[in-house]
Amino acid sequence: METRTLAGRLVPVVGQGTWNMEGDDRASCVAALQAGIDAGMTHIDTAELYGWGKVEELVADALEGRRDQVFLASKVHPKNASRSKTVRACEQSLQRLRTDHLDLYLIHWRQDHPLAETFAALEELVQAGKIRAFGVSNFDVPDLRESLKLVGPGKLACNQVLYHLEQRGIEHAVIPWCRDNGVPIVGYSPFAVGRFVEADGEGAQVLGEIARAHGVTARQVALRFLLRDPIAFTIPKASKAAHVRDNAAAGELKLTEEDLRRINAAFPLARSTRNLPML
Repeated sequence: METRTLAGRLVPVVGQGTWNMEGDDRASCVAALQAGIDAGMTHIDTAELYGWGKVEELVADALEGRRDQVFLASKVHPKNASRSKTVRACEQSLQRLRTDHLDLYLIHWRQDHPLAETFAALEELVQAGKIRAFGVSNFDVPDLRESLKLVGPGKLACNQVLYHLEQRGIEHAVIPWCRDNGVPIVGYSPFAVGRFVEADGEGAQVLGEIARAHGVTARQVALRFLLRDPIAFTIPKASKAAHVRDNAAAGELKLTEEDLRRINAAFPLARSTRNLPML
């Protein structure tokens, strides 16, 4: 599995998302997460919002006896993003995850609380050893600029954003800003929350042809395209071990420049919109 630097650590480019796992079979999800760790997908991302704690508890089951093998990330909900509530929310996440620290803690998205308060809480959590690093999620360029001014260079571990073949909006401004300022991006929902490309469309045909040429699957090709920028990571969610292992193989796939050109043409970047795409 290829690794890149995230929060000062070498982290696999393909990790594991957990959004909506509370609605799936629990035993299957635990087995899938464990299969992912075995396959080198040791970056596991969750949030207090996911099932309002239920998914963090599920993740804890999957990490039993294996916490030291994993780069673990969670997120604070915007309603809890005041200085005091951020600290409390983190402590509650730690309890549900049955760990004494998070490797990465993110602001899930920006809402009403001043960023200065939230970042002060995150700095406090770092000093207390409860988190190793912090970052943001669903932040557009103006919010990123404000964040950088508040925390200083090198402090934002990442920006986690929506990114899949049919939603490439972050390529207009967010990725260039993050690249220029040394902030990795972690793309969520790379398969568009179960709405992967239409089977009979031109895009699917191109992915299929490239996949056959490399002896891989179309989903692996899609994931690898989303990783073509050296600051990029991706965190597909899979609740079955077979799907996890399929995702993991994208971490070793090498696409040619011609492959990238064909995919880019089949899934063209849409015109820039005013609002950052998010789910």
